[in-house]
Amino acid sequence: MSGLRSLYQRAITGPEYPPDEADLRDLDLFGLAFPRRASVAVLAVTALIVIDQLRWLLPPDGATTLPLNSFSFGLTPVPMARFVLFGVAPLAIVLALFRDSPRRYGLQLGDGRWGAGLLVAGLAVMTPIILALSGLDSFRSYYSDRAQPFLWALDNHLVELVPAEFLFRGFLMFALWRRIGPLALLVVQIPFVLTHLGKPEVELWSTFIGGSLFAWLNWRTRSIVWSAIAHVYVLTLMEVAVGGAVLDF
Repeated sequence: MSGLRSLYQRAITGPEYPPDEADLRDLDLFGLAFPRRASVAVLAVTALIVIDQLRWLLPPDGATTLPLNSFSFGLTPVPMARFVLFGVAPLAIVLALFRDSPRRYGLQLGDGRWGAGLLVAGLAVMTPIILALSGLDSFRSYYSDRAQPFLWALDNHLVELVPAEFLFRGFLMFALWRRIGPLALLVVQIPFVLTHLGKPEVELWSTFIGGSLFAWLNWRTRSIVWSAIAHVYVLTLMEVAVGGAVLDF
């Protein structure tokens, strides 16, 4: 028992995220002191989500489910737009406006040993749950609407979900964490959950749990890599299970 207790304590012992001088700078506005970086992150993420929902970066003809062209590896407009909005834009803010290292926002491997171990353990639990949910009519109708080759699905998920992990549980979470501490883990669930509106009801509620676990994993490892792998795996497995991603090797 002592060995298991020691293993558990090591698993849940994460790093500190002390703010630097720039993290602590405030902007005094109308008698209120706003933390500069954290405030910029909140406003930027909100604006980027609104732009995504308004579909400003999508083709005007409304074609969002077909590959961009024959050389695009099956990539479709929505993931490409989100790559720009959720990946390129916040990275540009970190580099050009914050003049900070992207590593401080999770763009690194971090604690790879614990990241890989916790990832494998989590996916071992999640796999049978995903396969069970794939049998529900709501999931089958939502995720099997248009079948596509497995590699196309994987490409689109990588292009869309890795930047999404960076936006929510990298850029936003770590900017907030250095000012409000662990509360940041809960705050980032708000935009994450709301971006799932319209998906099956069970999935919408499950994002409270899944999003929190992903955020905890990023805190524990200092990296978005492991939650991004998990996110891509979960969505790809769901599409394969319902027939939305066809294994055509």
